[in-house]
Order: sequence, then C-alpha cells, then structure tokens
Amino acid sequence: MGTIGLFYGSTYGMTEKVAGKIKAAFGKHQVDLYNVKDASKEALEKYDYLIFGTSAWGIGEMQDDWERWISSLEGINFTGKKVALFGLGDQVKYPESFVDGLGTLYCRLPDKSVVTGEWPVEGYKYYFSLAEKEGRFVGLVLDEHNQKEKTDGRIKKWVKQLEEEFV
Repeated sequence: MGTIGLFYGSTYGMTEKVAGKIKAAFGKHQVDLYNVKDASKEALEKYDYLIFGTSAWGIGEMQDDWERWISSLEGINFTGKKVALFGLGDQVKYPESFVDGLGTLYCRLPDKSVVTGEWPVEGYKYYFSLAEKEGRFVGLVLDEHNQKEKTDGRIKKWVKQLEEEFV
C-alpha cells in the first residue's frame, strides 16, 4: 500500500485529534495529514489512497472548511483511487441528523464507486442519518460526546478493515 492522504475539516479540534489517531493506528503505513482549509487540489491528486474526515456542523450541515473546499474534488480523476470516509457527530443532541455532515460529504463526491470502508449502524442510537445507506454508514462514525470510550477501538477496527480494502 502506498502513502495515504488524510484530508479533514475540523472546527473545534476534535476531528483533527481523531485524524491524528487514525494516522497513528496505521502504524507502519505512511499517512500525510491535511486540514482542508489549507490543502490544495494538487496535494489530493498525488494519492491513490484517500481518507476524508468531517465533523458534524449545525443541524445536518457540512463543516465550513469542507463547504469551501468540496469543489476541489470536481475534475479529480478518481480512477484507480480508493476513498474512505469518517465523520463525527452527537447522537444524543442531534438524533434526527446524526453525522449528516458525513452523509453530505459522501453525496457531494463526484465518484462514489471508489468509496470503501463502510461501517455498521449497530451500537448507535439515532432517528435519521444522511450517512446511512442500505443499512450501513458510508464510513467510520464516531461520537466523541457520548461514546468517547469506544473511539480508539472503533478506529483500530476500521483501520484494520481499510488495510485489507486499500489494495
């Protein structure tokens, strides 16, 4: 597996912290971190393996930095690339729009056929999520407000899954 480009949007630092944990979980594999507010389209184009991460924002909105940067994905040739997604949310405070930022990010991807790293919906309590497709989340879902104790284990399991899917 080649180097992974991990691009994240983080308003208050939680998503940035999780991005660092994901990078560390990959161990021997190189992961380059980019905050999308400072990233270039050219940086994105050099990776065959990509991870995009976002926080939830408001009630179902895309995180501000991603909203400004999402157009950078237009015109990218995703042929031969693999893309995994992760999102943070609060299932207690926002059960009707849980991790909708992740769902919006997925919806705005120009080529969904390259997305890998789906995640089970079991273990979460919510009413609705744009990130749920066909009974699974489109990527890793973390709730740092209500299930922080599960974060490290979920990251470890998801990274192991990606190591098998990023081939």
